[in-house]
Amino acid sequence: MTRKSRFDFVINYFQEVMPAPETELEFKNPYQLLVAVILSAQCTDKRVNMTSPLLFQKFPDFTSLANAEYENVFDVIKSISFPGNKSRHLIGMAKKVMDVFNGTLPMTVEELVQLPGVGRKTANVITSVLDNQPNMAVDTHVFRVSARLGLTIKAKTPLHTEKQLIKYVPKDVVPKFHHWLILHGRYICIARTPRCRKCGLQAVCLYFQKVVLKSIPASKEEH
Repeated sequence: MTRKSRFDFVINYFQEVMPAPETELEFKNPYQLLVAVILSAQCTDKRVNMTSPLLFQKFPDFTSLANAEYENVFDVIKSISFPGNKSRHLIGMAKKVMDVFNGTLPMTVEELVQLPGVGRKTANVITSVLDNQPNMAVDTHVFRVSARLGLTIKAKTPLHTEKQLIKYVPKDVVPKFHHWLILHGRYICIARTPRCRKCGLQAVCLYFQKVVLKSIPASKEEH
């Protein structure tokens, strides 16, 4: 099977079973999405969604967050991973949006990565979710699932993964593709014990063919 045909199979499968994937982070506007994505680094979306409503209530926009005291932000998000760094990043991000971008969230990856706490992955999420730009965000799920499926080959970094995926995924599909792999990695292709028996991608999955099938005794495989 060629890589293109493998990609085609995966895309067709997800188009069928998950035609309209969305982020599981809860937000109502660009400000809230950016804050939620920053908070979600090495933290579950569930925990972020439990924490963010109070944060948005106390600091509803860039202006209020830019003027917030570190201790007040920390107190709200202390149940989230790395609350100290994230409190500083959130305040610094809001200050820069106000001072450099006139209070409006920029919508290019190059501008977004200038903000404290915003790396390439976060910038790709923001631009793809809010503006439907063909930018591929690579988190731990995307990195793992794309490698297991054989969509990427010897990709050592998120950027290597991003470049390989972008090469084969049509531009109009890229914003969906990120969510497909995240959700698949979160609920089916989980890190330690992937639920391969519940997966509809067995036919093209290199991990299933090379690891799972080979671990099944021949007598069982026949039944």
